[in-house]
Amino acid sequence: MTGATLAALASHWARNPLQFLTLVVGLALATALWSGVQAINSEARASYDAAAATLGEGQLDQLLPAAGETMPQDRFVALRRAGWLVSPIVEGRLRVGAVTLRLVGVEPLTAPGGTAASAAIAGRDLADFLGEGTLVAHPESAELLRAELSNPVISDASIAPGTAITDIAVAQRLLNRDGLVSRLVLALAQPIRQRPLAEVAPDLVLQRADGASDVGRLTDSFHLNLTAFGFLSFAVGIFIVHGAIGLAFEQRRGMVRTLRALGVPLDRLIVLMVLELVVLATLAGAIGIVLGYLVAAVLLPDVAATIRGLYGADVAGTLQIRPAWWLSGLAMAIGGALVAAAGALWRLSRMPILASAGGRAWAVASGRGRPLQGAAAIGLFALAVLLSLQGAGLVAGFGILACLFLGGALALPLCLALILKVGQSWSSGVLALWFWADSRQQLPGLSLALMALLLAMAANVGVSTMVSSFRLTFVGFLDQRLSAELYVDAAAVRDRVALERFLEARADEVLPILSVETELAGLPAELYGARVGATYRENWRFLEAAPDAWDQVAKGEAVIVNEQLSRRAGLRLGDSLAVAPGTTLPIAGIVGDYGNPIGQAIVAEALFRQAHPSVLPARFGLRTEDAETLRRALVEAFGLPSSSIIDQVAIKRFSLSVFERTFSVTGALNVLTLAVAAFSILMSLLTLAAMRLPQLAPVWAMGVTQRRLAWLEVLRTVLLALLTAVLAIPLGLLLAWVLLAVVNVEAFGWQLPMFLFPFEYAQLVLLTLVAAAAAASWPAWRLSRMEPASLLKVFAHER
Repeated sequence: MTGATLAALASHWARNPLQFLTLVVGLALATALWSGVQAINSEARASYDAAAATLGEGQLDQLLPAAGETMPQDRFVALRRAGWLVSPIVEGRLRVGAVTLRLVGVEPLTAPGGTAASAAIAGRDLADFLGEGTLVAHPESAELLRAELSNPVISDASIAPGTAITDIAVAQRLLNRDGLVSRLVLALAQPIRQRPLAEVAPDLVLQRADGASDVGRLTDSFHLNLTAFGFLSFAVGIFIVHGAIGLAFEQRRGMVRTLRALGVPLDRLIVLMVLELVVLATLAGAIGIVLGYLVAAVLLPDVAATIRGLYGADVAGTLQIRPAWWLSGLAMAIGGALVAAAGALWRLSRMPILASAGGRAWAVASGRGRPLQGAAAIGLFALAVLLSLQGAGLVAGFGILACLFLGGALALPLCLALILKVGQSWSSGVLALWFWADSRQQLPGLSLALMALLLAMAANVGVSTMVSSFRLTFVGFLDQRLSAELYVDAAAVRDRVALERFLEARADEVLPILSVETELAGLPAELYGARVGATYRENWRFLEAAPDAWDQVAKGEAVIVNEQLSRRAGLRLGDSLAVAPGTTLPIAGIVGDYGNPIGQAIVAEALFRQAHPSVLPARFGLRTEDAETLRRALVEAFGLPSSSIIDQVAIKRFSLSVFERTFSVTGALNVLTLAVAAFSILMSLLTLAAMRLPQLAPVWAMGVTQRRLAWLEVLRTVLLALLTAVLAIPLGLLLAWVLLAVVNVEAFGWQLPMFLFPFEYAQLVLLTLVAAAAAASWPAWRLSRMEPASLLKVFAHER
């Protein structure tokens, strides 16, 4: 009996290949987007772990300069003589061809064990490593280094992507940092007796391992956003699968009645249907994982460029097959299919044998569930409001998004049914009344496809609003922060006072960048000293500010803070902030600082130098009309390498290119979800076409031509799509507001302003209507070309 039942169930797919294609393709696409995102996240995490393991970051304490980015090499010698077991590290960005690599110089004789760097060196001949200037790099970077440098290069997969390790002397020479080191790494075991750090090197600070910079934590919000997008795409696909499964169960009502009448137990029938779904989900999941790998392979370079541009973290440009993401893809495919089928299986278990064959049994069962569906939608909206008022953190932010998405999808059929009922009450003609009534009757069969369309449309509106708002804000922010034509890194210059005098004589305006890491309002932050002039006054835009904010700062009477510090410390305009021992100033302005993870405060240059007299500027922004002449003068006078003199225009161009590459991918994925939703409508209409003959045949018999009926079918589909699109716009705008005002604030500490783009929304609505009309055209064309005998046969059967 079991074999015969399975054969009967499988015969349905043989007779309905399009429906089988809908189920498999919908689930495969959903799995592909999910597993693709997980593959990207998995690769990025592996790269972060490799980067942290290279120098034991997060495992070993470090000594860092209190101000600036480098320290004299004699600090290492003094600390070793004072009993400190430390090892020097030189780190910087090395331009190799068209790319920039992270170059790390280590001292092999003192490097602590247990790190990837020490392991890479341990397997080499030490004499060759020290004498020949050998570099050890990730295989991707090794090929590039061999092509551009004369140094011997060794490939080692344990080294982080985009990183090369060499002897400290070689690194100092390549980075033009003779006599300077970036930091000192402490061995785990230290002598009991040591001279205090304050006596040996008072200009250094100890950073414990648990406080070390962890780029994985910094990029958590970015990967959480990617995961949320993947889950959203998966949800759209599951709605499509839900529709296909629901229609398949409805079409098999007669088969179910016959099997049960022949003695197949209900529980066995349900178990076999679940088994059937698991097999189909495994097949679709396997296809989806392959597609997801291809999607991830295409997107990974753009995502890697984004992470490198925003966070300075290197991610491998090639993809490895890791069990975590393909197992999660299979689990999501099988779990999603079972969730999508749960409602249909539950209705099947509760429906009497004879009722299952009724022409409107499934629609009636769906109608009875509408009050419960409406209550669930209201409950989800209420939960979203509660989370927005009481919740905190990224989980609460994404919880709000999930509640809005699911609540909007559940409320859609109720809203459409109400609108159609109003339309019917306003109609007077017989054909018009039938049109509205028939549309209401077809709503249960199309509701899941329309839900998928609503989610895809709302996601398009929300993401396009967020991206366009980000674009406007980001361009303005770059104009503000990259207003200087040249940016000079003078860390390798010994006489910085002479350099500053040289610049003041040749540049239109010199903007020394003075900074020190400190604690403000009880939080780790950075304090900057600004030379207030025309550049700051003309280019910086405040979120909130006093009328004469820059005048107060220039006089040393006020401080400016960024939005991150303002939000995290609860600071408002006019509040007092202690910027140095014995110095407390009122806040005169709050600036948007997009892309910065920590708090910052800005005071006048004179006040900063008074509070931190030992800190000399190592970086300068230069305003000039002849950038190339000034660049050559700096190279000739101070021997600065070209890599230390940066063209701000090029940085701005690169930043915008990274931005466009990132969000063009997001836009492409959004268009894909909209296309998949249109495909779902097409499959639903094709499936319903044969089932609708009992409703269409009497209308045709009363004189309405097949051609006119076909046009009415297209009009119905376009009308439902239009109503869905109109309802999706406010939902999408609400989602955009949550992304900008809730998720972004929790993830980054700053809020983006929200702008509206009616023209883009109109384009999306038009695209939705075109997709719906295209989906309805094929079933309508088949109806218009149908033989009259097929319609007449309806009256020969009891249907």
